[in-house]
Amino acid sequence: QVQLVESGGGLVQAGDSLRLSCATSGRTVSTQTMAWFRQGPGKEREFVAAIRAFGSYTSYGDSVKGRFTISRDTAKNTLYLQMNSLKPEDTAVYYCAACGDYTMRLYFTPDQYRYWGQGTQVTVSS
Repeated sequence: QVQLVESGGGLVQAGDSLRLSCATSGRTVSTQTMAWFRQGPGKEREFVAAIRAFGSYTSYGDSVKGRFTISRDTAKNTLYLQMNSLKPEDTAVYYCAACGDYTMRLYFTPDQYRYWGQGTQVTVSS
């Protein structure tokens, strides 16, 4: 069973930066495709970024390209999301997810991920 625990959320002003962390059990970040999703009030869960376990290929949602960076530290078994130039529309609960498979593929929809963290709230004031 894979366990994921997010941290690093908070209340910031527009233009500020935050770094989210996702601590994982075992060697999840080394062997599985992982991603960040977010869900704002009254909205569907939205793809933010994904990283492949092998070769560190990444992909980003259009709304965060150029501002957010996904990365991983295999020694610490931790996934990160560096968020710069935050906007009020970035306000959401942010979730990390692991696909649950040994794979070379990137995935972009919530149903393709088996394991989820509990989420961390990010609020950006204008």
